[in-house]
Amino acid sequence: MTSRVAVLYAPGTNCHEETIAAIERAGGRAELVLLKELMAAETRLMDYGAAIIPGGFSYGDHLGAGRIFGRMLVARLGEQLSQFLDAHRPVLGICNGFQALAEAGILPQVRLGRQAMALLANQSARFEDRKVRLLVTGESSIWTEGLAGEVLHMPSAHGEGRVFFPQDQSPPRVAFRFADANRKPASAYPDNPNGSPEAIAGVVDATGLVLGLMPHPERASLPAHYSQDGLKIFRNLVRWLAD
Repeated sequence: MTSRVAVLYAPGTNCHEETIAAIERAGGRAELVLLKELMAAETRLMDYGAAIIPGGFSYGDHLGAGRIFGRMLVARLGEQLSQFLDAHRPVLGICNGFQALAEAGILPQVRLGRQAMALLANQSARFEDRKVRLLVTGESSIWTEGLAGEVLHMPSAHGEGRVFFPQDQSPPRVAFRFADANRKPASAYPDNPNGSPEAIAGVVDATGLVLGLMPHPERASLPAHYSQDGLKIFRNLVRWLAD
């Protein structure tokens, strides 16, 4: 299996360069892959060992955050994506990417085309751009290997990040929770910037290979940043691909 990471780009995506740079700083290899190239079969997901959907405002979020991107994944790339997921290759959705994975029915569990969670407008009813703390849970995942119990520092920037799950659904596998200054799950604003119940900031699927995360690890990866904790997540990916 190739160790290259595909960083997917759609019109409106704007965190792709930072994401590629963070992967490379973590010791990996990443390539920008345009969504239109995948839809035209000019390249294929199976050419890559992992895929990341970065943050931004794909398709302008005109019909909802990540909605068009998510629908494109199902309608135009469903076969490729199913093959990729069936091959147990890691997928990460960051912010808008998380929203797209939810819209496509890839999280909280892979049921392509059957949406089972939503990311609603922040309780503050405004775009929240601030530093946050993330408590890493004990859920098994390649992305958080060896990090359980740590508190990671990175920025969060979104207008729709409050998680919602239907009541008749099994509890999600929570990988990250917003934390307060005492390292406890945060229910109050601004430590919990969007009002997510149970302080949920990121979830993984049953395999631990697919992660959706609202804060931005790629913006916590350089010495110039106030934190380089985001590199821990990308280094775990690079190690997994090298095994």
